[in-house]
Amino acid sequence: MNVTPTPRDVRDVYGRQYRIGEDAQDLSGHPRRWQLWAAWACMVAISPLQYSFGAAALGLESSRSWSAVATMWLLALFVACQALVAVPAAWVHRVRRATPTQLVVLGGVLAAIGLATLAHAGSYPVVLIGYAVVGGAGAGLVYTACITTAARWFPDRRTATIGFVTGGFAVGAVPSIALLTIFDSAGGQRIVFDVTAVIALLVVLTAGSVLKDPPRHWWPAEIDAQAWAVDRKLNRNIPHNVPAVRYYKPAEAMRTGALPLMWLTLAVSAALSLFGIAFVFSYAVEVQLGVAVAGFAAGLLAAVNGLGRSFAGSLSDRFGRRRVLAAVLMIEGCTHVGLVLAGEAGIGWAFVLCAMFAGLGGGAFYAIMANLVLEYFGENSLLQNQAILYSAKAVGGLLGIGVAAALVATVGYRPLFLGAGLLGLLTASGVRFLKQPGRPALRLRSQLGTPVTGAVRPGE
Repeated sequence: MNVTPTPRDVRDVYGRQYRIGEDAQDLSGHPRRWQLWAAWACMVAISPLQYSFGAAALGLESSRSWSAVATMWLLALFVACQALVAVPAAWVHRVRRATPTQLVVLGGVLAAIGLATLAHAGSYPVVLIGYAVVGGAGAGLVYTACITTAARWFPDRRTATIGFVTGGFAVGAVPSIALLTIFDSAGGQRIVFDVTAVIALLVVLTAGSVLKDPPRHWWPAEIDAQAWAVDRKLNRNIPHNVPAVRYYKPAEAMRTGALPLMWLTLAVSAALSLFGIAFVFSYAVEVQLGVAVAGFAAGLLAAVNGLGRSFAGSLSDRFGRRRVLAAVLMIEGCTHVGLVLAGEAGIGWAFVLCAMFAGLGGGAFYAIMANLVLEYFGENSLLQNQAILYSAKAVGGLLGIGVAAALVATVGYRPLFLGAGLLGLLTASGVRFLKQPGRPALRLRSQLGTPVTGAVRPGE
């Protein structure tokens, strides 16, 4: 007779709690990698909502007689709704008012409605509501539930896991970008969006049914949690990324100054990334590089944006979050300048190469900064703090897409891409001001967080 081990709670030298003794197979009916791939598949399914829009924008303008600015504001508002929904969705998920399956399936249905609206509705207000608001809300629900669930099943590889799952949100758009480039007529676009809507619905209903949360503080039984906290052979985070010294609630985290600075950094970084996603296709067409080069550049940008996240996350484990974050933001800034140089010179292969590196710089920072929140403020209020940080993407979308579209119509692409490059370099240089609250390197001050029971204090 098989006897199910009794779970028990242990703490490491930092006071962090682990629930050990339960196997993922017993808890969910599948190995924990099923949760990872199911979450990734759901993200792949909804990715055309955001990453394919730039390739479709010129066709939408011509077939529906919308201005370029009005068209791009649809994407800007979609991004804002997607990011802002993350805050209430994180709360609902945290207090277990809804299961991951319920959140993902609801989000997938709303996302499919958004794609279908984009395919068939000719009225701008209808598309604004159906695509930007409904579709954006659906994408936000799927995004939040997928990354949270996957990260809970892989607490030992959180950075790479978040990078992999969020990367699906970009990689999945590559086929639709290619199809939109080939079938660029109004009828072709309609078919592409209809097909992606059906696929999104089927994938989310299937893969979403697999998702299930583990118990709070769950830890894989095959890894010694207490050794993992101190052994750099087991944990590549050591010694470059140290745990939070205390748990910080959202209001407390804001008062430290670190979370507002992280929010500002993410807002600017997201604006630059979304600017490239939205305009690299139309800029390539503007400088007469051709639709094929434009589509290849946009597709490669999306692919590397997704695939590079896990790689950058693993590098941040080895070399430190801030160091790698500054590097990817530096790449993001330099490649925006490179796009201008290649575009104005008419060198298609160089433009595509710059778009590829723009994708690398424009995606990697999401996973890195999500883990900075954990390491700066602890896990007790992790979902709320991460949701606050992710809401910066809403501002980034409004500025990097909506406001940028109006500026492009006035001054053209070249000054905007050059300005984005300079802003990226400035943001990269500002990363050095990110400091972990409560560390001795900082000015001594009374701590706002709740002490961790059993934590080792300086001098003990």
